[in-house]
Amino acid sequence: MRNQTVTRATEADVEPAAIYRVLADANSLPQWAPAFADAIEPLNDTQLRVTKGGEAFRVEFVRNETAGTVDIIREMPNGRRGGAYMRVTPRPLGGSSLAITVPLSPTTNEAEVGRTLEEELATLIRLANISG
Repeated sequence: MRNQTVTRATEADVEPAAIYRVLADANSLPQWAPAFADAIEPLNDTQLRVTKGGEAFRVEFVRNETAGTVDIIREMPNGRRGGAYMRVTPRPLGGSSLAITVPLSPTTNEAEVGRTLEEELATLIRLANISG
């Protein structure tokens, strides 16, 4: 059976709060997730209009600072809701672990999606280091 999601995780010597600030800033999405978004327009506290390749669509942007989670949820072509699920947690001796899970469409290549997620994780960490 083919996997329906792909997850990638990494660790960094950056405190969770710094990474969470980048994750929770909707306007930073095009910087660290250019495969997902060219532009973001916040509609309200939890709704965004995302533009990618000239196509605009709405997503729910759900943040929970206490849990260190950010979810980007939208209606999927099959009528179900799904999206990207991200979590940052503290490491016991300092720094963070960070994980992202996204759905796979029937036509996407799992290895390619995994490489994209690895690039996004590296960019998130770099941005968190800069914004500190």
